[in-house]
Amino acid sequence: MNIFPVAKSRLCGMKIESFALMKLTGPILTAHLAQQALAFTDTVMAGRVGATDLAGVAVGASLWIPVSLFIYGVLLAVTPMVAQMHGAGRTTETGPLVRRGLWVALPMVVMAMLMLRHAGGVFVLMEVIPQVASIASNYLKAIAWGLPAAAVFFLLRNLSEGMGLARPSMLIGLASLPINVAANFVFIYGKLGFPALGGVGCGWASTLTLWFMCGCMCATILWGRGYAVTHCFDFRRSCGEEGAMHILRLGFPIGCSLLVESSVFALIALFLAPLGASVVASHQITLNYSATVFMIPLSVSSAITIRVGHAVGSRARDLARLTTRTGLLMNTVIAIMTAAFTVFFAEQIACLYTFDRQVIGMVVGLLYLNALYQVSDAFQVGAIAALRGYKDTRVPLLLILVAFWGIAMPLGYSLSLTSFWGAPMGAKGFWISLVVGLSISAVLLGGRLCRLQRGMARMENGGE
Repeated sequence: MNIFPVAKSRLCGMKIESFALMKLTGPILTAHLAQQALAFTDTVMAGRVGATDLAGVAVGASLWIPVSLFIYGVLLAVTPMVAQMHGAGRTTETGPLVRRGLWVALPMVVMAMLMLRHAGGVFVLMEVIPQVASIASNYLKAIAWGLPAAAVFFLLRNLSEGMGLARPSMLIGLASLPINVAANFVFIYGKLGFPALGGVGCGWASTLTLWFMCGCMCATILWGRGYAVTHCFDFRRSCGEEGAMHILRLGFPIGCSLLVESSVFALIALFLAPLGASVVASHQITLNYSATVFMIPLSVSSAITIRVGHAVGSRARDLARLTTRTGLLMNTVIAIMTAAFTVFFAEQIACLYTFDRQVIGMVVGLLYLNALYQVSDAFQVGAIAALRGYKDTRVPLLLILVAFWGIAMPLGYSLSLTSFWGAPMGAKGFWISLVVGLSISAVLLGGRLCRLQRGMARMENGGE
């Protein structure tokens, strides 16, 4: 009954794996934070113009974010596919896979651009204030031109990170920050002879930044020594068994999962729009802060997908299970720390975004609710990342649909905009429903991950 050597061995293994995850997480986190800083810059610089411009950017982003995340999610299938190929010693097949991803991206980008540039009817249907709707519509018309660049950047970044090379996306993300700040300064406030576009200028600045990032990533893959073996830009070379349909089968559920989650936040912004610019602004500020903090567990989760993919590709399934346990523990600890920080510094956080005392008061209340769901949010994103590493995406999509659309959204609507539970609660009602939805999602996805790993273990013991 000497269990201590076993326990010590497990702790040692988790310690080693945590270092491996942190080595990947560092550059990915920096890249994600740089990406989120672009949205933070837009929010702050538009907010300095006025609450109406900030609300216009918020409402416009409520459509841009789900659309771009859906495309990103579909193309995210490239990461576990590349990771498993790389782990199995088939790195030469990764470049042709990415080129096939371009054919997957093309029709999605065309349809998304058309939809974003003709989204004005949505704002009329949702009874958005005319001034806010005008800014949001023109913002979308501007940022839609950045979608082709975003799709190419997503594909190449997923190739790089799938190979375990996360540093390039980090450096490109950092380099894009001054580009975005300068472009916002020019287009929002009207400098260097350009007209002052207010919130609409955020859309043009984002488009310029996306094309800059795309160009940098193309140059990295083309001339970087570590990517020569992929033959990414050698269009004469065709090899590998996995093509566009493999990407779609794996990526479409991922894209739908991200769309389900992001569309909930998007609809919340649209439902709140008739309540006034201050309510929308408070929701947008809280959402922006929440997304910024979420970058930490999201980055750990990206590392989990890569490490699990490498382990599965090399048939080291014990390592895949170790990676999953370690990553989920890391995410939980991180979320507890960020939740405590949010509670203790809620007012100071709100003051970073706006000087409006009414908006600050609303934001503080929403930040307390945000702190409540950070642990469950971090756990569920880690669980779904591990499932992606195993190429399990369809069942998780169904579980997310149940948690968000079956439970969270109806609950949030009834709490916020109806008298079913008492006096309508406004934005707070939706954020309470997010606490419930994310907690249920964490339980369901955690259960799916346990069943998947136990099933694979039984197959191994049975002589797979």
